[in-house]
Amino acid sequence: MAVQQNKKSRSRRDMRRSHDALTKPTLSVDSTTGETHRRHHMTEDGYYRGRKVIDTDNVYEEKE
Repeated sequence: MAVQQNKKSRSRRDMRRSHDALTKPTLSVDSTTGETHRRHHMTEDGYYRGRKVIDTDNVYEEKE
């Protein structure tokens, strides 16, 4: 089992941990639908930057 040779100070430990913070996702509001979505992602309706990019009307229909 590995054992450290010298104790790391609180300052060194905290400097290492300074990069571990999580950031909240950046949100945007679509200009056409007014729906909130993640930046650079399309909305649930299939809109991206005010244009319909994917037809989402037939996604939930059952196939027989």
